[in-house]
Amino acid sequence: MWTLQDAKNKFSAVVDEALAGRPQEVTRRGKPAVVVLSAEEYHRLVNAAGAERGSFADHLLGFPSGDIERMEARPRDVAL
Repeated sequence: MWTLQDAKNKFSAVVDEALAGRPQEVTRRGKPAVVVLSAEEYHRLVNAAGAERGSFADHLLGFPSGDIERMEARPRDVAL
């Protein structure tokens, strides 16, 4: 894990490690901020996430069909 200042000072080392298959975590003010990883790994993760989820149309078609029981709501009294 790198502090932001160290990562800035040794950015080449951060990139080299990420390219070697070891994602590098960077903190800002002591809290995790970002992870530096290779472009290849990033694209692999994005493609894997996209493959796991269906299309929006599939999502809509997955809703139950038929009548949906709705709550009976009465309008509230409004004093003018």
